[in-house]
Amino acid sequence: MVRYIIRRLLWMVVLLAIVSTVAFMIFYALPSADPAVLRAGRQGTPELIAQIRHNLGLDQPLYVQYFTYMKAIVLHFDFGYSYQNSANVREQIMSRLPATISLTGGAVVVWLAIGLPIGIISAIKRRTPLDRMTMGGALLAISAPVYWLGLVALYLFSRDIGVIPLFAGANSYQPLTQNPAAWFDSLLLPWLVLAASFAAFYARLLRSNLIEVMSEDYIRTARAKGLSERRVVLRHGVRAAITPIVTVLGLDIGILLGGAILTESVFNIPGVGRFAFDAIGRADLPVIQGTVLFGAFFIIVANIVVDIGYAFLDPRVRYS
Repeated sequence: MVRYIIRRLLWMVVLLAIVSTVAFMIFYALPSADPAVLRAGRQGTPELIAQIRHNLGLDQPLYVQYFTYMKAIVLHFDFGYSYQNSANVREQIMSRLPATISLTGGAVVVWLAIGLPIGIISAIKRRTPLDRMTMGGALLAISAPVYWLGLVALYLFSRDIGVIPLFAGANSYQPLTQNPAAWFDSLLLPWLVLAASFAAFYARLLRSNLIEVMSEDYIRTARAKGLSERRVVLRHGVRAAITPIVTVLGLDIGILLGGAILTESVFNIPGVGRFAFDAIGRADLPVIQGTVLFGAFFIIVANIVVDIGYAFLDPRVRYS
């Protein structure tokens, strides 16, 4: 197991290097908005634009820019400075990461607490009115775009403009360290909105897997031994059916930690996704590269954790 983890960590370094190279080539080599022109503003003169390009290092050859960028990351874990405000990119990302972690962590708890029980009940009670109702609701939740669902939720349930003022509205995010109660209240509606489609997908996925597993021979053997139906379902059926759920969960958590752009934008949460979205609009290349690398890092780490978790969920999985 230890050798396997070391190999995966080394492979993670290679993947991050590849991702950084691809991101650099996309945002530097391909035609795009000139950051120097954007920073100079509408009244920028050619002399001012040239001076800004020199200060930002954009007048150097691409290979020099790439070598300088990678050297700073490898030696100092430094992602450079924003083209717009000359602020340290790493510090800006780290300051916004708690908001993204809060949004992702709460949403994961919500969609697992809703999706997994619904999937189990629908699999056990399949072809009943309850199964059809839950799967129909899941289909609607999957079909609803996050940004549309978020705007509808704000219109219906936010305290500032909502018809039924139950939850805090947009622009209400409070850090956990300042006011835990206000933090929870400000994220409750975003958690529900973000978790809606995920809970529906997980319920449908677990239902299909569990239906297949419950027809296996070892399930019939467990029943023949006199085990209770609850133990057969939870200890034998769900444990075997949940392996694909763990795979998808790891990918989803990694992607969301890289930034839930739509949810953070709708609810104006100062997270990494909103930070990356604003940087794309301003062609702030160091910020874009930094958020891309952070997103890739979270996805790779999540995959490693998932692979390790397989060995605990499925006794047949062994790493050597």
